[in-house]
Amino acid sequence: MSKITIDGNTAAATIAYQFSDAATIYPITPSSTMAELCDQWASEGRKNIFGNTVKVVEMQSEAGASGALHGSLAAGALTTTFTASQGLLLMIPNMYKIAGELTPCVMHVSARALATHALSIFGDHSDVMSVRQCGWAMLASGSVQEAMDMALVSHIATLKSNVPFVHFFDGFRTSHEINTIEDIDVEKMKSIVPWDNINEFRLRSLNSNNPHQQGTAQNPDIYFQNRESTNAFYQRTPDIVQDTMNEVAKITGRKYNLFDYYGAKDAKYVIVSMGSSTTTIELTIDYLNKVYGNKYGLIKVRLYRPFATSVLLSALPDSVEKIAVLDRTKEPGADGEPLYKDVVAALFDSKFKNVEVVGGRYGLGSKEFTPSMVKAVFDNLENEKSKNGFTVGINDDLTNTSLEIKNIIHPDSGDVTECKFYGFGGDGTVSANKSSIKIIGNNTEYDGQAYFEYDSKKSGNATISHIRFGKGNINQSYMLDNIDFVAVHNQSYVTKYNILKNVKDHATLLLNTEWDMEHIDKFFPNALKKDIATRGIKLYTIDAVDIAKRLGLGNKINLIMQSAFFKLIGIMPYDKAIDEMKAFAKKAYAKAGEEAYNNNCKAIDSAKDELNEIKIPEEWKNINTSDEENTDQSYSTDKYYTDIMQPVQRLDGDS
Repeated sequence: MSKITIDGNTAAATIAYQFSDAATIYPITPSSTMAELCDQWASEGRKNIFGNTVKVVEMQSEAGASGALHGSLAAGALTTTFTASQGLLLMIPNMYKIAGELTPCVMHVSARALATHALSIFGDHSDVMSVRQCGWAMLASGSVQEAMDMALVSHIATLKSNVPFVHFFDGFRTSHEINTIEDIDVEKMKSIVPWDNINEFRLRSLNSNNPHQQGTAQNPDIYFQNRESTNAFYQRTPDIVQDTMNEVAKITGRKYNLFDYYGAKDAKYVIVSMGSSTTTIELTIDYLNKVYGNKYGLIKVRLYRPFATSVLLSALPDSVEKIAVLDRTKEPGADGEPLYKDVVAALFDSKFKNVEVVGGRYGLGSKEFTPSMVKAVFDNLENEKSKNGFTVGINDDLTNTSLEIKNIIHPDSGDVTECKFYGFGGDGTVSANKSSIKIIGNNTEYDGQAYFEYDSKKSGNATISHIRFGKGNINQSYMLDNIDFVAVHNQSYVTKYNILKNVKDHATLLLNTEWDMEHIDKFFPNALKKDIATRGIKLYTIDAVDIAKRLGLGNKINLIMQSAFFKLIGIMPYDKAIDEMKAFAKKAYAKAGEEAYNNNCKAIDSAKDELNEIKIPEEWKNINTSDEENTDQSYSTDKYYTDIMQPVQRLDGDS
């Protein structure tokens, strides 16, 4: 199988396009990319497995997109859509109809927070948990690779079961993460397509040559029993999904189950979770079981609806004594979140009825979920009295739900290199890093991963890129916390942010600046200077702003900084990296004309001669930091400003 370096949205959209006659779309962050890609591929004439180009129609609202989805399905066209958050909620009326009519369909959702006390464009499971009652099967992916594989499972299983599917994965954390994965060959996909089921679906279409009645109004005499008549379809769906997973495994070599167990065979303490959290939990379990001899395990939920209780029970090790169920959503006023209550109900009156089950919330609005937090969850299980209804990842000093994080751990493999980039919204940093990870993934023996912190205010604010590369698949679904290389693309950030946070000793720091050594000594905070000197940080500078200005590139310093990155990191021959950067530049800037392309090539070449290594003064090691002035220019003594706004401005809002 060939390897490709793509994001989760692309992975899901690739499969959706192949299995669809039509796509009815309305863009909403972070699902927009899926719809945009299908529209692009259709305009380019790309063919699906039926040998046709997908008909893509953009509606004027999410409600319109779901209405068009329903109508298109009724006409006999295999149709899909992509959505998230409030967009998904606006589709609920049509979702009930599509499910009630037992219509095969897949909706791909990059799961996102709902607007409650505030709007958030970031990820959690609030939206998908709000549609779990609609009658759609719900299949969760936890990584970019799984987004492709579970999309394939969904499109085949819906045809076999006649139950529509919501295929979901974590917004931003999976949808926008770029990772090196294995592609699935189209011809191999065709070999497991249930063509007879497709023909059956098309024969059910509403048309004048095949008239039939559906969508009636029913009175109390028959509505209830007709509603119950769908039970058999949902009862057989879990078996259909598992059979489909087995078929997909034959063509990909990747085996999945409805509930996958991971960890010690005789685990005492088990976490139940779904989505991108599971890859972080797996990594942590490997570390804690190996290094400390713990007996920890994980149940990874894939098929959430229909909830296959017997399969969950068979996946649990008989040795389990306590279970923590993690939900990435909040149901105010309830005595537990949805997945927690499902697990409690599943264990009731089973051989595990005496197992203690606690529930907790994590990761709302894309809040980080790290190995240290996983350890805190296991620590809670090991306590004689485990906290129920807990939160992890925040400091809840109002209702005291938080778990204490006692230890910071770094379980990631030593052969993974971590690189962090502080960019300025609109300077091209994110685009350059997206191409960098693809260059690494496509031209070296390393797999790559890239994830981007976007400020929701977009252009003009800080953007932070997180890149990992190493041998073997990288499934660390959390931000960098043990950094080898950091690049700062705006010199003012050295006084605004803690740019060496989570950076290793002897790491490399690259700074875009006009400052010479005299100005560096003058403007660098004393704490930063001491940190650099005592920890052996190697400092390099380049005046990318001046170079871009000379070449007529405005504020686009991305290619200059990208070139400097490849020169310093040494992951591949620098000349080869330059050739690949120029190839990406040709795609991006060819339409702007020959002169623009040539100037961007000069920008790429500039790092050869204009990169400077700064000799760190020995006296920086003994510099006094105790009397350093606060760099925050506080224009207000208002408590909200000083206690909340200022930390947020310093990128320290997580505290």
